[in-house]
Order: sequence, then structure tokens, then C-alpha cells
Amino acid sequence: MMTVVMQKPEQPEKTEPVEKAAPVTGVRRVSRSTLVAAILVAWLLLFFVLRGKQTLALAAADLTDLHHWFNDVNDSIGANRNSNPLFLYFFNEIRLVIDTLVTFVQELISQPPAGRPVPQIGWLGVVGIAGYVSWALGNWRVALLAVAGFTFLGLQGLWQESMDTLALTLSAVLVALLIAIPLGVWAGLSDRVDRVMTPVLDFMQTMPTFVYLAPMTLFFLIGPASATIATVIYAAPPAIRITAHAIRSVPETTVEAADSLGATRRQALLKVLLPMSKRTVVMGVNQSIMAALAMVTITALIDAPGLGKTVVQALQSLDVGTAFNAGLAIVVMAIVLDRVTTAASTREEAARRSGNRFLTWRRPLLGAGAVVTAVLVYLSHTYMWAAEFPGEGGVGSSIAKAADTATTWAQDSLSGLTNAFRDALTNGLLNPFQTLLTDSPWWLVGAALIGLGAVLGGPRAGVTTAICVAVLIGTGVWSDSMTTLASTVVATVLVMVLGIGFGVWMGRSPLADRMLRPTLDAAQVMPPFVYLVPFLALFGATRFTAIVAAVVYAAPVAIKIIADGVRNVPATTVEAATSAGADTWQIITKVQLPMARGALTLATNQGLIYVLSMVVVGGLVGAGALGYDVVAGFSQGQLYGKGLAAGLAIVLLGVMFDRITQAAARRAGA
Repeated sequence: MMTVVMQKPEQPEKTEPVEKAAPVTGVRRVSRSTLVAAILVAWLLLFFVLRGKQTLALAAADLTDLHHWFNDVNDSIGANRNSNPLFLYFFNEIRLVIDTLVTFVQELISQPPAGRPVPQIGWLGVVGIAGYVSWALGNWRVALLAVAGFTFLGLQGLWQESMDTLALTLSAVLVALLIAIPLGVWAGLSDRVDRVMTPVLDFMQTMPTFVYLAPMTLFFLIGPASATIATVIYAAPPAIRITAHAIRSVPETTVEAADSLGATRRQALLKVLLPMSKRTVVMGVNQSIMAALAMVTITALIDAPGLGKTVVQALQSLDVGTAFNAGLAIVVMAIVLDRVTTAASTREEAARRSGNRFLTWRRPLLGAGAVVTAVLVYLSHTYMWAAEFPGEGGVGSSIAKAADTATTWAQDSLSGLTNAFRDALTNGLLNPFQTLLTDSPWWLVGAALIGLGAVLGGPRAGVTTAICVAVLIGTGVWSDSMTTLASTVVATVLVMVLGIGFGVWMGRSPLADRMLRPTLDAAQVMPPFVYLVPFLALFGATRFTAIVAAVVYAAPVAIKIIADGVRNVPATTVEAATSAGADTWQIITKVQLPMARGALTLATNQGLIYVLSMVVVGGLVGAGALGYDVVAGFSQGQLYGKGLAAGLAIVLLGVMFDRITQAAARRAGA
């Protein structure tokens, strides 16, 4: 044994390969940032040499062969809709079923059926039902909020429009949940199904809301049916994901105990899995309702009735007061629906804390409340004063006038500040970057994007980027895609600046988290349309309005992700840095942010997707590019093909962004 020990020091030569291998790892780490810098420098140098050549620019009214082909397909479908078996026995039947459901709900609470001057249930009955259901599912505070919120909708003079929006939302959520919950349970029980569904759900949630509209009109025409079907497709993925997660989160020991007692798979599902995951499933219902409400407002572009149509018409005519009043109504409805479903998810826990005394007094009161609600429904069905909301919307007129007055004041008093801010950001950041993208040769931009995708996300992300770039060229809207890309990237940079600033503050300070998180939660409840209104008043109808609205829309999710990432940095690591003499700035920049780089990359991913969805909505207020192409495709028949191609381009940008940033997030977290 002594001989062996004595021989070990005599072998230092064998460690030389290890010493040579160490620098290789360091080179790899440097090479990624070096490659990114090299790609950008090469792009800039070639841009100055080749500027303005092979840009694939297309005039607003010009159409490519693909656009003409889409137009021909649309015309052919319209001509053969009632003779083609696929439409006659499939698409038309689906549209008929959805139309019947929507019409039934609308006649119940919104539009009067034939032979009646008012709906089956008037405003008093709807308010009573809203209060009672909120109380039954949640608590008395939520019930008061629901009653006050629905009454406020009537005082705004928007009762009819609000009920149209509610009818479409309820119809879409009902159909979405009938599809989503069984699929979610299936995905939760089967790993194979989960693997198949995950990429499909990723793709569906990557697509901005605008993109759903054009295909729906192609197969189901414009109107409430198309709006409802588009909303179902958009609202189902959150419920599927959350339901599957809920099923998988049930402890294995509980399932094994049920199996040992002889329970069948059906009994285990109905008696164990679903009851134990009910709270999480209700959260999925909440997310579906919020997604449906956001989508229903946007489907006003395909002639869906409701508050969304009021907002769209007001935005197109630059009527800020009317848009603000209708946008406020959407926010009120969103808050009520969110609070009711959130309270429903926590009601059982509150009941357990209260004990049997809770059930003792609650059940008789619920019975009495049901009787009162039935009386209110009868009155609203029988008497005109309880059916039609009284008044002429004086509150709404006052709100609109106040918004117009505030807009005029802001434009007169703050125009110097807002214009300076707009011009500085536009001329200093947006215009140069947009020029780089739109005036570079298409092959140069494509090569740079593919290179960046491969370096940041890996080979698979590079291949995905190459496919997306190739199809983008084929859509015939390359130049508009680059304009939208420029706005999206600039807005995302601003989102990350806000995200890092406020996220680090929240992650380091529990007080800041308690102060800011309710505001961020409320901001995420509001549908995208609402964000355009105040910035339209401040900046007018320009692309900058869409960018600022996109920043405000996307910032909350980025801030929350970064805050959680900073908070999850081990306290022992921070304490070690502090004991080593690091100050606050050094701890943030050298410890917390580097260790939260996975959260930073994920926040970039979510920020990009949110920004893209909002930037294209900005086509309604002068943002131009792909958003304008989509809107023009709905309003001008000859541009339908170009609008459909623009929707495809938006999807491609979303997929490209998503794959690169997700792959980068996985690398950062590895």
C-alpha cells in the first residue's frame, strides 16, 4: 500500500490534458456573445453597402399571386358554401349549432325574441342572478361587487352592449369548457396524450388574437358564430393546461390508496382525482373566462355585437370619450367575472376555516336568496320598468365628456412633453432599427435572424427560424413583417427595462411586492383593446401609440416573472455576497440577476408574445404594417387575401420569437 501511495505524486503529466481542456470551456462561453456581436457587426457593414436593394417592398394596394389565390379560394368557398358536402354537412352544421346557442343566450338576457319588446330576463333579473350566483360561488363581498358592477354597466348607458358581450362570453366559455376539461383530464392521465397536446397548445397560445379571425370568416362567415368559435379556440388552451396540471398534482399516495381499496379508474377519477383538483380546475375556468372576454371584444372586427364594436367604432373615428366609456365597461365586467371565479376557487377553504357554523346559516340564506332572485326574474320578465334599464346613460355621457375634456387638456398641456418623448424614442431607436430591417436585402435579414436564432436558441431554433423566414418571404408581406418586427423588438426592450427595474424592486422588497402585485394582477385582467384608449388620447393615432400600449400591456407579466426569479435566489448566496463586502448594486448585478437569468429569458419570451399581440391590434390606431393589413382584409374584399397572408405572417413571427426565447430560457436555466 505504501508503494501505491508513493507513486501517485509521480503522475502529474497525466493531468496535462485536463489543463488544456479548461480553456476550451471558457472559449465556448465567450463565443456565444462573440458570435452574436459578429453577426450584428456583419449585418451593419453589409447594410451600408447594400441598403435599399432587394427589400421585397410592396405597395399598400399591391397583391401577390398568393394573395390573389387566397381571394379566389374565398370566392370559391362563398359560391359553393351551400353545395359542397364538407360545408353542407360539417362547417354549416357547426355554425348552425353555435348560432342557435348564441341566439338562445342573447334572447334570454340581451336581445328581445320575436313577439316581445324586451329580453326574457330584463336588467333587474340579470342583476339579481349575478348577485345570487356570486354569493353562492363566492361570498357576500363578491356578490355586492357583482351587483354594483352590473348596475354600473346600465348607468353607463351600455346595458344592451354589455349583455351582448356577456352572452357571447358565456356561450364561448360553455363550449370551451365542454371540450377543454375532458381533454385536460385525458392529458393529465396519459403522458402520451400530454406529449401530443403540448406543442399544439403552445402553438395556439403563441398565436395573437387577430390571427384567429380571418380563418373563422373563411369557414363560418362573419357574425356571432364565427366570433364564438374563434373565442372557443382561444379560450380552451388555458383550461386544458390547468386541468391537466391539476390532475397530475394529486399525490400519488392518494391514488395508490384508492387503487388498493379496489376503486376502478372511473371511480378514482370521479371520487378522488376530480374532487382533489377542483380548486385548480376552477382557476382554469377563471383563465378561460378572461381569455374569452378579451377575444370577444376583438371579434367586433368580424361583426360580433357588444362592447367591442363600440370601442372599435370609437377608435376608428378617434372618439376618445366614447371609447373610454366602453373600455371602462369592459374592465368592470372583467373585474366582476375574475373576482367571482377567483372567490369560487377559495370558497371551500373558507368554509373549512369557518366550520359547521358556516353551513348552518349559509344554507337557509341561500334558499331565501333563491326565492328573492326568482321574484326579481319574474318582475323583469313581466314589467317594463324592471326589463329596460331606466335612464338615458347620464353617467356614461358624463364619463365620455370627462374623458374628452381630459384628452383636450392632455393634448394642450402635455403635448410638448409627450411629443418630445415620442420623437426621442421614435428617432433615436425605432426609426433606425426599422430602417435596418426594411432597407436591408431580404436575404441579409433572413441570414442574420437565422444566425441569431441558432446562436441564442440552438440548432433546432435555428432550423425553426429558417423555416419561418422562408415562409415569411412567400407570404408577400415581408416589408410589413419587418416593420412589425421592429416595433415588437423596440417595445420588448422597453418592457424588459421596466421588468428588470420593478421586478428587482419587488423581488428584494416584500412591501413593494404587496403594493404592486394587486395593480399588476388588475392590469392583466383588462382586454388588449382597453390599453389603446388612454394612449390614443396622449399620442394620437400613430404607431407609437400601439408601441406604448403594448409596453403597458406586456410589462406586468415580465415584472412578475422577474420578481419571482430574484426572490428565488438562495438567501445564503446573498448573505455570502454581503459578508464579502458587496454593496446593493453589486449584489443585484453580480449575484441576483445572473442567478435569475432563466427568469429573465422567460420574461423576454412572454414579453415578446404579449407585445406582438398588442402591436398588431394597434393597426386600428395607425400602427400600420401587419395589423393594418389584417383589418383592411376584413373591410375591403379585394384585400382579403393580403389580410390572410398578414395573419399567417403574424403567426410565423410569434412562432419564431417563441422558439428562440424558450430555447434560450432552457439554456439559461440549465
